Amino acid sequence: MSAADPIADVLRKAKTIAVVGLSDNPLRPSYGVSAYMQSHGYRIIPVNPAIPEALGEKSYASLLDVPDKIDIVNIFRRPEFVDEIVDQAIELKIPAIWMQEDVIHEPAAEKARKAEIFVVMDRCILKEHQQRV
Repeated sequence: MSAADPIADVLRKAKTIAVVGLSDNPLRPSYGVSAYMQSHGYRIIPVNPAIPEALGEKSYASLLDVPDKIDIVNIFRRPEFVDEIVDQAIELKIPAIWMQEDVIHEPAAEKARKAEIFVVMDRCILKEHQQRV
């Protein structure tokens, strides 16, 4: 990662983004953001036990159920759910965790950083992609 812009580095290197809390409703921010990222060449893996699929990809109940390599976990869940998601990301040795705008959980972020996971918190992945990549 270049010291100059580690977020741009993460976005450039990533191929697969698991989106925890992805909705199959096109009006939800998680859907619009994920559709944008998908249109820019990323594979989107929905992680939401309430839906069978979204954006043409099978949905999984949890990160632990995803059979494929994940480069970024993008979290669209309320902060009280973040700790468990971070624990799963640590277990799977996922290199980056991205908490969307208003998703703030400092203890979970600190735990992830201690596990040498790159953490972005309270930022929109779509906006950061538009500005940096």
